[in-house]
Amino acid sequence: MAKKVMGTFKLQLKAGEATMAPPVGPAFGQRGLAGMEFVKQFNAKSAKQPGMILPVLVTFFSDKSFTFEIKSPPAAVLLLKATGLQSGSAVPQRDKVGKVTRAQLAEIAKIKMQDLNCSTEDAAISMIAGTARSMGITVDG
Repeated sequence: MAKKVMGTFKLQLKAGEATMAPPVGPAFGQRGLAGMEFVKQFNAKSAKQPGMILPVLVTFFSDKSFTFEIKSPPAAVLLLKATGLQSGSAVPQRDKVGKVTRAQLAEIAKIKMQDLNCSTEDAAISMIAGTARSMGITVDG
């Protein structure tokens, strides 16, 4: 018999650095789930991407078990890494803080493609370019 899905929740965690401190502890504790088991599994699966922020979708079941899926890093994080910036512009329409090339956008789009709701690479590049513009990053090409 299949387990009954009780719900899902999302977390954003640094790869390989999850602990029972917030947000993991409270999210798992209020649902009565084994948070320490999640921390061990997440850190093992994400150890190859140190320092990256990764979204995680956790699905939990009626028997207090859970599964999780690690998504690709947010486009904004990948853009900041590509430009070497600490953060985007506070006023992106007026203050431009960096530049990114179309080749860099294509590279980011390949990483994000499985999590985007588009079917072509050009559409994915366009979506990433929109994120860049909203952060005050100029797109060359």
